[in-house]
Amino acid sequence: MDLNEAKGIIEKAATTAKNDPDFAARFAKEPVKTLEELTGFDLPDDQINPIIEGIKSKIAGGNLAEGVMGKLGGLFGGSK
Repeated sequence: MDLNEAKGIIEKAATTAKNDPDFAARFAKEPVKTLEELTGFDLPDDQINPIIEGIKSKIAGGNLAEGVMGKLGGLFGGSK
């Protein structure tokens, strides 16, 4: 997975959460499991946790926070 794929997952999950209250509730309770079900990916914690942070940030504020983008960029050998 590259940085653009991670951003795409964040966008997809945030949009789904905003439009589907059941998904949002499942994501709030079990973010890893819910995200894995949505994407079909079984990612290591060091990759999935920043993506989860990004989704939460996107849901709350509408934009990806700089800190989250830095973490995602660091995962893939680059910066935002």
